[in-house]
Amino acid sequence: MVALLLVLLLAVILFGVGFAIHILWWVAIAVLVLWLLGFVFRGAGAGGSRGRWYRW
Repeated sequence: MVALLLVLLLAVILFGVGFAIHILWWVAIAVLVLWLLGFVFRGAGAGGSRGRWYRW
């Protein structure tokens, strides 16, 4: 009985980790798309040159 509970607990933990990693992949893809769009739609800076859209 204890072994069955341990296997079920392990399955639930692995399912949770897999779901979280799957969500993180989608978040990473969304951030990458926004980052690339920032290069496409960045505004013109002083002097008509295209500046960086981030402030690093």
